[in-house]
Amino acid sequence: MKGTQAFEGSTVPGEDGSTGADSNRLVGSDRVLAVLKELARYADGVGLEELTRVIGSPKPTVHRALGALRRAGLADQDARGRYVLGDEFLRMAFAHHEARPEHVRIRPALAALAQRFGETAHYAVLDGREVVYRAKVDPPTGAVRLTSTVGGRNPAHTTAVGKLLLAHQLDTLDDVEAWIGGIPLIRRTPRTLYTAAALHRELRVTRERGYGLDDQENETGVNCLALPVYATSPTTPSGALSISALAYRTPLASLVDALDEIRAVLAPLGKPLGEPMGEPRR
Repeated sequence: MKGTQAFEGSTVPGEDGSTGADSNRLVGSDRVLAVLKELARYADGVGLEELTRVIGSPKPTVHRALGALRRAGLADQDARGRYVLGDEFLRMAFAHHEARPEHVRIRPALAALAQRFGETAHYAVLDGREVVYRAKVDPPTGAVRLTSTVGGRNPAHTTAVGKLLLAHQLDTLDDVEAWIGGIPLIRRTPRTLYTAAALHRELRVTRERGYGLDDQENETGVNCLALPVYATSPTTPSGALSISALAYRTPLASLVDALDEIRAVLAPLGKPLGEPMGEPRR
């Protein structure tokens, strides 16, 4: 069937009318995945017309992609005719997330920190120019909470977790410039470090002190302190844990003052955390 062919990437014509097997294998599967990713943005469902407009493909093409996803259980259609992520997708996603070994080990520490500081605790990993949040625990009380989500992303250079993890990889100014690659760094707030020189200086300081800071650089009114987590290796961080606090409620200085207490909470995860990284690698 056509929908299945689009999902598997066989000889369904591309947007330009071409029918080359190799190019259509990429285009067909990429289109289905684009539809799947877009569905994830609409918890309340999305109509075919809107989805077609956002994806930028012909309606029959998007409809075939949806058909393939529905047959796989990765998409569904509610009583209003709107498309949503399917139960099978949710089952796989949550099963995979809960089975991650670092998630199982780290969550108690996140819960303890959220309870202690009355702020949100995150665990994140580096993915290219972004960080991805793998786990999150909100405080048990507090009228104002952060809108971050598990699986959500932020620019690495604007976050405490991102700068901490980059500090383990980018030793020199040349390293930072190569990582930026000529693509301008996003300025999320007036405090964001957006030049190679400024980011290099910040990464050097981060290595020296052993923890990362975000002083309202990613979101105005929110600051963070991050420490590395060695859940899978004694030498290379698997990710970083952060306490993300509302600045008016928990000033950044108070998080820094509690650094030893935070390290003690994280100690059961293995290697002593947040120690200065020492001299750059040669």
